[in-house]
Amino acid sequence: MTLLAGRRTGTVDHGGSLERARALFPGAPEPFVDLSTGINPHSYPLFELPATALSRLPEPGRARDLAAVAATAYGAPSAANVVPAPGTQILLPRIASLVRPGRAFVLGPTYQEHARAAAIAGHEVAEVRDFARLADANLAVVVNPNNPDGRVISRLELLGLGEKMRAKGGLLVVDEAFMDVGPGAESLAGNVDQGGIVVLRSFGKFYGLAGIRLGFAIAHGSIAERLEEELGPWSVAIPALEYGIKALSDGAWQTYMRAMLAQAAHRLDQAFARAGVITTGGTSLFRHVDIADAAGLFRALGREGILVRAFADRPTQLRCGLPGHEVEWRRLEVALGDWAQDRQAMRR
Repeated sequence: MTLLAGRRTGTVDHGGSLERARALFPGAPEPFVDLSTGINPHSYPLFELPATALSRLPEPGRARDLAAVAATAYGAPSAANVVPAPGTQILLPRIASLVRPGRAFVLGPTYQEHARAAAIAGHEVAEVRDFARLADANLAVVVNPNNPDGRVISRLELLGLGEKMRAKGGLLVVDEAFMDVGPGAESLAGNVDQGGIVVLRSFGKFYGLAGIRLGFAIAHGSIAERLEEELGPWSVAIPALEYGIKALSDGAWQTYMRAMLAQAAHRLDQAFARAGVITTGGTSLFRHVDIADAAGLFRALGREGILVRAFADRPTQLRCGLPGHEVEWRRLEVALGDWAQDRQAMRR
């Protein structure tokens, strides 16, 4: 168990910062190929919005429409269980505050913002590696599928934990940010009416529209009502409402995209394998590797203008997203090949 209490100020480092990449690799060729996030490089098609999308406040009815569409897409019991928000990030400390300050356990290693948000809410926070330990907490957090290694906890195990949390007035938070490309049967979105469970769903990752800032909390009606009151009116902007309603209703695009991403993830695995690196997990939006020379590979790719995600607390691990087009694929494949050749030369 790793104690994380005190992580209350400042955000932790994440992928997606090209400013940081340019500072680390000032001589790298441009444009950078940013593979440091798990955001789909093939975004949902853009469409024209009326000028009033930026000049008027959102209509409450459209927020209700979005909640209804999201309930169907994610398998929630009803629209009353769904709270649209300007990204899931803003929800984290609010959800952590649903439980009186106590012990918050996060199943790790994982996305670090959950620990930071729980600390902001006043909890004593620890990262645990044993799923069974979560039952000892007042607030338990599981990212499912996990970021960055793609680990999946079964629905039955999570329901059992949720029952234990509910019995003592605790809360289980399941972050399903990558469940759009995960095993949907393991989602807990349809079970939130049992109480003691909050499910988070992210819009921007699978639909490739992170800048829209749209996410959802799915919870028992009483929790959903409280979160809506805290967010207040007009919390989701009109562009996010309209893109969310259209994209979440577009089953044909979703089916096509899942197949396309699976093919791309397989291609990425093959590219790593040709360089002598076997991927150790992930989802079809990102792949995870664990190798002794992770730092060397990170630097070699960075010098070629390719940014992947490194982890200061896990120096042998990297996460790599998907290139968006053939030029990016070629740059990555060449850079991996050059790195592998350099390693072979050093061994001689």
